[in-house]
Amino acid sequence: MSDENVDRYAPLPSGLTICFRDFGDAANPPILLVGGLGEDLTSWTGPFVGALVAQRFRVIVMDNRDVGRSTFVATPPPRMWRQVLACPRPDGYSLADMAGDCVGVLDHLGIAQVHLVGRSMGGMIAQTVAATEPRRVLSLTSIYSTTGARKVGRPALSTIRLLMGPPARTRTAAVRAHLRITGHIAGTAYPIHDAAEAAIAARAWDRSGGDQAAGVARQIQAIQSSGDRTAQIRRIAAPTLVINGDRDLMVDPGGGAATVAAIRRAQHVVITGMGHHISEALVDPITTYISQHAHRVSQGGKHVEIH
Repeated sequence: MSDENVDRYAPLPSGLTICFRDFGDAANPPILLVGGLGEDLTSWTGPFVGALVAQRFRVIVMDNRDVGRSTFVATPPPRMWRQVLACPRPDGYSLADMAGDCVGVLDHLGIAQVHLVGRSMGGMIAQTVAATEPRRVLSLTSIYSTTGARKVGRPALSTIRLLMGPPARTRTAAVRAHLRITGHIAGTAYPIHDAAEAAIAARAWDRSGGDQAAGVARQIQAIQSSGDRTAQIRRIAAPTLVINGDRDLMVDPGGGAATVAAIRRAQHVVITGMGHHISEALVDPITTYISQHAHRVSQGGKHVEIH
């Protein structure tokens, strides 16, 4: 049994260091959870990780580059006008680079094949790993994510206005900003629990090893510089499950539909009333979908019906 809640570090050939935590029995099938924009590894909550461990998985969570205790890169963040116009700096990194970080963590741990689960930007990263490193991926679960095509998966104008506010420069401001945006995008049927979300935001602030606002800007730039990945996604051969809600104001549900359309025989689960957030009430159903999908693949099924 691995030590829980202990930050560990994977030095990568790129010179970056990726922070991760490792839960569960190392003899069980491994799942790598990849977080979204600006999310550190603790955004995968204890109940979520614990539910997967209870389903007999080894669960690895990681800080993407530019978040948490992973390396914050040295290149300047893009200015706001570049983000608005989707005009990335030429020295920025891409989703492919972030996918390489995931593979580097697996190499560090000696894991040859893994079940990949990513949400939002993490779904984009997981899709990229599945498309470019097919031998490493046993199954893929993409949660409220998209393909990068311009006409699908767009945030609502109300969300864009919130995201364009001034960056938080204090712990208190970061908590308030998190509550504001998360409350907005959570979905009509699954409102946030303010105290729990405030604790998540405060913990993320305390764990950050760099400028959070700059890190988020560089991650946005990675998404923009990667463009429309539909052709790449069509190469995914791993059994794929796509999960999204029908009330998502961050990544329009059309992004999930486009992902399903691009991946041969992908399964699609749409959760009524869910937005761009995994509330406590959604932990059990979503982890059940993931575990059913991954276990059936591990037992020899290539593509499975999810009920």
